[in-house]
Amino acid sequence: MSDRPRAAILLTGSELARGAIRDANGPFLARELTRLGLEPARWTLVGDAPEELEGALREALAADLCVVSGGLGPTHDDRTVELLARATGRPLRVDAGLEAEIDAVARSVAERLGRPYAELAVGVRKQASLPEGAVSLGLAGTAPALLLEHAPGRLAVTLPGPPGELRRLWPRVLEAEPVRALAGRARRREQRVLRFFAVPEAAVAREVERAGGEGEGLELTICARNFELEVDLLVSPGGEPRAAAVEQALVAGFGDALFSRDERPVAALVLDRCRELGLTLATAESCTGGLVGARLTEVPGASDAYLGGVVAYANEVKARALGVPEDVLARHGAVSEEAARAMAAGVRSALGADVGIAVTGVAGPGGGTASKPVGLVHVAAEGPAGAAAREFRFPGDREEIRERAAVMALHEARTLLARL
Repeated sequence: MSDRPRAAILLTGSELARGAIRDANGPFLARELTRLGLEPARWTLVGDAPEELEGALREALAADLCVVSGGLGPTHDDRTVELLARATGRPLRVDAGLEAEIDAVARSVAERLGRPYAELAVGVRKQASLPEGAVSLGLAGTAPALLLEHAPGRLAVTLPGPPGELRRLWPRVLEAEPVRALAGRARRREQRVLRFFAVPEAAVAREVERAGGEGEGLELTICARNFELEVDLLVSPGGEPRAAAVEQALVAGFGDALFSRDERPVAALVLDRCRELGLTLATAESCTGGLVGARLTEVPGASDAYLGGVVAYANEVKARALGVPEDVLARHGAVSEEAARAMAAGVRSALGADVGIAVTGVAGPGGGTASKPVGLVHVAAEGPAGAAAREFRFPGDREEIRERAAVMALHEARTLLARL
């Protein structure tokens, strides 16, 4: 048997296939499976059409572990369990214990919503019908996570599609004995992470090759996104010398741009540094519309350091809420270094924070001029030991410019805090 069992991830739902919503389950599952020592060999995203879903299931079931998200609800287009049974040649059986569990949840939901129980009752038996040999790992709402050993040593796991429900049930998957046995076959690899800021991807790739590159127990990936570049080194036993050589070469070549050796987002690094220094933080945003604050509040425990923010889109709000002088707006405009600096100082004063971060710019697609084109962004940060401001000209569409501006604002704050 392979020392790295293969895993296939199957993401279901026509809303995903049509692009109506963005998938969040694939990255989570891939990281978790890698952590277990499995190889996430394939991701497949498929709609709810029965023939498409059944075909994708049959392919995914060839892996040692097939993990499916979505299609476990009570409606007609929730077909995952029915088609899993067909693909594995097993009849569906109603699990009486599971039916009672789902029935109790359905009655509670009906009572809470003030709706007739009959509206929910029709789906109870459907959701309690399992392929023969499958077991329930628990419920998220009325949807069960299921585990089926469909061939010797080969497992299928089904999980609800909503990311919160999937993540709530994932620990039950890890606790299941067949999954633990499969993970026990895997040879665990050490993962090392190097994260750089504003370094060309090609330059890092060239340095990796000079240091020996992959092979001999080292697998390496380079991923660039919004001015951040992450190098992941997966080290198998025996690969430590090669990994050390690559790591040392990268630190020697780009050490001044290395900002993290773990997977914490830059927002978490900013908050951790604020806690370390005993400082509080506030944000003032125009073109990003609250994205910087959103990144900060995505981090658990952000309230320890982050006080809040002001989204000042209109000039009147910049002046009234942040105290940006009218003459600054009249002479330099809202998209200027002067306005950004005044916004950072203003939010720091208005919210009583030690550090203020501000961002203002032209996100487009309209509103640009010859002197202030779409993509022009000014970022400023002010703290106890001084202030800094930078101008950027970002390519991309409106969403990309806003995302890049938010990332750059957080890195500007990180740089300012690193000096303290």
